[in-house]
Amino acid sequence: MTRSGRSNGNRAQKEVFEWVKALAIAAILVLVIRYFLFAPFIVDGPSMEPTFYTGERLIVNKVIYDIRKPHRGEVIVFHVPEEGRDFIKRVIAVPGDKVKYQDDDLYVNGEKVDEPYLKESIAEAKANGEVFNNQGADRNFPNANFTTDVVPEGTVLAFGDNRRNSKDSRMIGFISTKEIVGRADIIFWPMDNISFVNHE
Repeated sequence: MTRSGRSNGNRAQKEVFEWVKALAIAAILVLVIRYFLFAPFIVDGPSMEPTFYTGERLIVNKVIYDIRKPHRGEVIVFHVPEEGRDFIKRVIAVPGDKVKYQDDDLYVNGEKVDEPYLKESIAEAKANGEVFNNQGADRNFPNANFTTDVVPEGTVLAFGDNRRNSKDSRMIGFISTKEIVGRADIIFWPMDNISFVNHE
């Protein structure tokens, strides 16, 4: 083999090695991002309508609650071990908060809370002469499932935006912060719905 042939062969080997190295780094970055920073989540069920609909795909920020605690109004994804799956709901109250939820009125620490994400649903129900939150014996909070109306340390209270059709803290209890996967930050599918999630 000529010197020129050996040189071309070495160059080709170097190029292949560089490609393999770049792909390996990319794969490691994908794994780090996927398992430590962000995770995809697919909405399944009507409990957060009209904020989210079944089949929508979200990006969940997995690191935010390593830096700080959840805030009221934030949409979180969390494990429900008894169900063997993850839920998506909105944080209604945080540790130490005293909560009363009666019909469509939410009070936290004695003050009425405005819930802008429910305005459309409540207005539609009122137009029909109804209360929006009108389904089930445990629709209000506190109810027969609870011995306290104060959110314990290390937990949050989380409800679905579709209060008529949501299995949430009113039924399953306070959510341990250890079970929180992260905060839902972006809708990325379907593409015509791409947007940041409103946490207010």
